Amino acid sequence: MFRHMPIRAIDFAKPFSGARWFDIVPRSAARPDLSPQVLLHAGPPFRGAPPAPVINAAIQALLFDGQAADAESARDLLVRGVVQLRPAQDYGIATPLAEVVSGSMLLIAVAQQERICYAPIIEGSAPALRFGSAAPECVQRLRDTSAWIETRVAPILRGDPMSIDELIRVAVAAGDDCHARTGAANEAMVSRLRDLDAHSAANLRASPAFVLAVLMAAAMAALRNSLCRIEAIGGNGSDFGIRWRGNPVWRQTPAQPPLGSHRAGLEAVVPLPAIGDSAVIDFCGLGGQALSAAPLLAAELASALPAGALARSRDLIDPNSGIVDPARIVSGAFAPLINLAILDRDGCEGLIGRGMYSPPVSLFDGFSQEVRRHGL
Repeated sequence: MFRHMPIRAIDFAKPFSGARWFDIVPRSAARPDLSPQVLLHAGPPFRGAPPAPVINAAIQALLFDGQAADAESARDLLVRGVVQLRPAQDYGIATPLAEVVSGSMLLIAVAQQERICYAPIIEGSAPALRFGSAAPECVQRLRDTSAWIETRVAPILRGDPMSIDELIRVAVAAGDDCHARTGAANEAMVSRLRDLDAHSAANLRASPAFVLAVLMAAAMAALRNSLCRIEAIGGNGSDFGIRWRGNPVWRQTPAQPPLGSHRAGLEAVVPLPAIGDSAVIDFCGLGGQALSAAPLLAAELASALPAGALARSRDLIDPNSGIVDPARIVSGAFAPLINLAILDRDGCEGLIGRGMYSPPVSLFDGFSQEVRRHGL
C-alpha cells in the first residue's frame, strides 16, 4: 500500500518543469502531414457512429475551414466519408470535450525539453464548439477570437515564452485544481502577457477557461516526457481509452457519463458519456488528483466522490514525477479521478453540468502484459 502524501509535501507543478508556451500556430503549420480532410477528435478511435455533439463539432469545423457552404453540405461530407475523424492525441494534439480540430484552427504550442504539443484555442463560454454546440454564432466567435489572438497574443509569446509551472503554482495556491477551476490560472496567464493591450486582456479575462488549452498542451507534453507507460488518455463520448507508450492501438472500454450536478432546468437532460482529452491534466497530478488543494470544488463535487477519494487519489501519484502511475492504479484498485464537463447526449443543450469520471481499473489491467509485449 502506498502512503498518502500530506498536502504541504506536494509540488503540483513538478511534471511541468521547463514547459513553455511559446507560440500560436494553425494546425496546418503544426501538422503539415495532415490533409485538410482529416478532422481530429478527443479520445480513442470511434468503434461506431460518433455521438451527436461530435457530429455537431465536425460540421462546425468544416464550416470554419470553408470546406462546406452550409451544415447540410458538411454533414454530407461526413456521411460520404470525404473527411475522416481521427484521434487528436495520436498527432500530439489534445482537444477539449467534443471539439473537433480542423486544418485552419489555431493551436496553443507548448514545448518541454524537445517535445512540442498542442491544443486548440478556446473561443469563449457557452455556446461553444467544445460543448458540441450547433449554434451558428460559434464559428464566427472562433474567427473573431482567432484574429486578435494571432495578431495580439502570439507576437508576445514569440518574444517572451511563458513558464507553465509558474502559472500552476500561483493557481493551486489560490484554490484552482487547474481543470474544473481555472480562474486563478487564467488571471495569472493574462498578467504574465506583458504589453498586451487592454481590450485583448479584457477578452481573455472574460473567458476564464482559455487557459485550459495551455494546460492541456502542457500536460500532454509532460506526460510524454515522463517515464509513465501511458502516453494518451481520454474519452470520445462513447468509449474511454488509454494508449500505452510505443503502441499505436488504443485500449478502450464503454464510458459512463460523469457523476455530478446539472445546471438548473437541465436535470432531466440525458448526459453524454465521458468525453475529452483534458484527462491528460488529471493524469499529470492536477484536476481530480488536486482536489485536496481546491476545497471549494471538492465540496461541490462531494456527492460524486467515492469514500476517501482525496487521499486515495494522491496515492496514485509517482512522487518522483508527479504523474499518475498505472502500476499504482492496479495495485491500489483505485482509478484516477477526472474532472469533466457534462454534455447533452443529443447535442441540443451543449453544456449541462460538471462532474467527475473514473475509468474502470480493469482498463489498466493490461499494464504488465503491455510492458513485456512492447519492451517498455
